[in-house]
Amino acid sequence: MAYGHSAHVDSFSRDHLPARETWPELLDTSPSYPDVLNCASVLLTEAVERFGAEQVCMVDDAGTWTYGELADTVDRLARVLTEVYELVPGNRVLLYGSNSPWLVACWFATVMAGGVAVTVAPDLRSKELATIAGLSSAGLALCDAGGRSEVLAAGVAGMTLACFGDDDPENLCGLARRAEPGFAGVPTAADDVALIAFTSGTTGSPKGCMHFHRDVLAVCDTFSTQVLAPRSSDVFAGTPPLGFTYGLGGLVLFPFRAGARTVFPSYPGPAGLLEAIPKHRISVLFTAPSAYRALLDHIADVDLSSLRRCVSAGEHLPVRTWQSWYEATGLRIIDGLGATELLHIFISAADDDIRPGATGRVVPGWLAKVVDENGQEVPDGTPGRLAVRGPIGCRYLYGDRQSEYVKYGWNITGDTYVRDAGGYFWYQGRSDDMIISAGHNISAVEVESVLLTHPAVAEAAVVGKPDDELGQVVAAYIVIRTGHLPGAELATELQDHVKRSIAAYKHPRHIDFIKKLPRTATNKLQRYRLREGE
Repeated sequence: MAYGHSAHVDSFSRDHLPARETWPELLDTSPSYPDVLNCASVLLTEAVERFGAEQVCMVDDAGTWTYGELADTVDRLARVLTEVYELVPGNRVLLYGSNSPWLVACWFATVMAGGVAVTVAPDLRSKELATIAGLSSAGLALCDAGGRSEVLAAGVAGMTLACFGDDDPENLCGLARRAEPGFAGVPTAADDVALIAFTSGTTGSPKGCMHFHRDVLAVCDTFSTQVLAPRSSDVFAGTPPLGFTYGLGGLVLFPFRAGARTVFPSYPGPAGLLEAIPKHRISVLFTAPSAYRALLDHIADVDLSSLRRCVSAGEHLPVRTWQSWYEATGLRIIDGLGATELLHIFISAADDDIRPGATGRVVPGWLAKVVDENGQEVPDGTPGRLAVRGPIGCRYLYGDRQSEYVKYGWNITGDTYVRDAGGYFWYQGRSDDMIISAGHNISAVEVESVLLTHPAVAEAAVVGKPDDELGQVVAAYIVIRTGHLPGAELATELQDHVKRSIAAYKHPRHIDFIKKLPRTATNKLQRYRLREGE
């Protein structure tokens, strides 16, 4: 598609895209969309037309929303945003709150009105909000009642605040109810920016990733349609915040594209899922490996018969977790590798295509290969850097890090993988997490996987620790299970366990027992904090 016409009056997003020659190449076989496209209008309008206005789309403690009710609310909200808050196409809107139907409605209204949605996780605090609002130059913040104080404390000059979700008749909910219906979605270009997603900070500094209207539909029409294969009768639920693209796709975009419904549990995390699954007959579950491990300890008396799809992403899925879940439930977890830079999952496998321990194969509509430092493809069975190309490409806000992610026309994800002869990709670790000790390349993930097979280990994280003689040595941080005692005796037992399982030089020479591993809001492990000694 030619990159030309724009409906944005405020050209900030387009002005801050990286130079066109630094973008990755897109596949010629990418899904085709019209030049004028508003993804919010398409998702809502087509859902109402195909599945009916009375089809339920969202459920929470306050009640149910049908597709017709949501479409009407979004129209009225969009009118409030444009007429009361003077939003013009291209303005950035900060969306801050816990997962809820009103947060979804605000996302749709923002994009419908031609705005650029900047959705952030609900656990971010004022300093982090100020950073993201400043980077995106957001002039309007929409938040729930619980987030009001943090947004105000952020003190972003020139940013207007509007709240939803309480009984104030002058808040967004009240204004929307009194607004005129029938808002016409702004005819944005397919390559106008629809959202800026910020990475979750596994390396310490979030990066803004700009995605177009056509990108939003492309993730629906590749991973969701081709691998997940949802049905209009499905009931979705999960733990990832809508502020991260894993949650946005799994809890909003994919169910809406399929005419399904999403349930927002009474409270977040595994505990909320344990209540919601039998109560609402959840059939499609999106969460992280650590949540599946947490659920395993409590599902013996829980009715999980409604589940048919369990999706995992955000961090590596250990084979032990996959196997334990399968043995307990009979369900095969659909693992997936995605990236904020590429919006959602591009390597995965479902049903009989799953190979436990492998992330999967390339999702239809994408290409992937394993390359060396010079971008040359390496033979199957050889570790290397993962390179990806598809219908979506990395476009960083400001573009100062663009050359780190895009090389030779490919997106270089920062993951080290091995591809086998069957086309399956096996995760070895983040490229910067490979440990080099006495000339040996040691995969942190491999050592973690072995540690997790010991009955005393609930969670494990492995990093390289500087060493004068060996360059680096393996250091392990362990969260132990109830009933086991930390100490030198257990540490020695774990070291011997690793030596018996894999090459002895890979064993952790340092073991620390800690109460909790540092993670992002999407449960991604923050190894940099362990390396820095936090």
